[in-house]
Amino acid sequence: MAKSFFAQNRALTPEELVDRRRTLVRLGLAWLAMMQVMMFALPGYLRIEAGPNDSLDVLDWAIFMMNWASLAMTVPVMLYSAWPIWQGLVQAIQKRQITMDVPVAISMVAAFVPSTISTIAGTGEVYFDSVTMFIAFLLTARFFENRAVQSVDVANLQQGLHQRLQQLCMPILARADRVATVFVLAQLALSLVVTIVWWQLQPEHALSVLVALLVMSCPCALSLAAPVSLAATHATLAAHPQITPEQAAILFSNTRRITYQNLYGALAWHLLTMPLAAFGLVTPWIAALAMFISSVAVMANAWRLYRIPNTTGPTTNTQDYSAPAGLV
Repeated sequence: MAKSFFAQNRALTPEELVDRRRTLVRLGLAWLAMMQVMMFALPGYLRIEAGPNDSLDVLDWAIFMMNWASLAMTVPVMLYSAWPIWQGLVQAIQKRQITMDVPVAISMVAAFVPSTISTIAGTGEVYFDSVTMFIAFLLTARFFENRAVQSVDVANLQQGLHQRLQQLCMPILARADRVATVFVLAQLALSLVVTIVWWQLQPEHALSVLVALLVMSCPCALSLAAPVSLAATHATLAAHPQITPEQAAILFSNTRRITYQNLYGALAWHLLTMPLAAFGLVTPWIAALAMFISSVAVMANAWRLYRIPNTTGPTTNTQDYSAPAGLV
């Protein structure tokens, strides 16, 4: 048995292969730009008011040049790497739905546009490092999700197992979608209210707080909770076609439990970290890092499903794959 459910492979269609290559190119560009932009942002973090005026003049000139270099590196990330996000935003608008791409797109625009204006004007804060970091981390999380979903050939699963797993998936995915939708709407409203308050009290910090709130509100971990757990279960069934009915029932029960752990654990993480961002205690790049950590935690927890459950009693190799009562 492979050490990770990501190691399971099925034959991909030509369209899927092309899409994977494009995804890897977008991901590689985002990570390369992120590392470069973070280096370009270093002079801005080092600037202090103390010291000789000529030293500050030199540092300010370096910051000005690095901001332009950061802008040049961020533009292709915004236009090419983030292209799937813009497509998702257009689809959400056409369907009049609130999806994960809505707060993601708003946060990118809220950080990129003012940063571009500040760069051209030669004054003000820039958040190019936060933008590139956010996009790189988000694309990484989505790549893992897509990789997990594509890792298993459901055609090779036993028919009874596949049907039972489909019955398990539907209510779980529906609940995950409802939770994510309510969360996104609530966080967008909260971000607007908090930003207005900061604009009245300390307008110079309002934009930074808004970007941090929007990045922190990205429901990436929420969106990963159900698909990754279900993909791990699919992979386990595919790797062990002779799984017993008792083991299958335990696996399905564990899938439901771990999926809800991921779902409500990610929700609790957001609820605990959002006040920190609202009070200005979290910078945008820290918010992006927190978003990525929560996504990794969800995937690591789902990985626990990729094993055969232990049974305490004797098992029989029958074809009854029904799950315990109350599973769905």
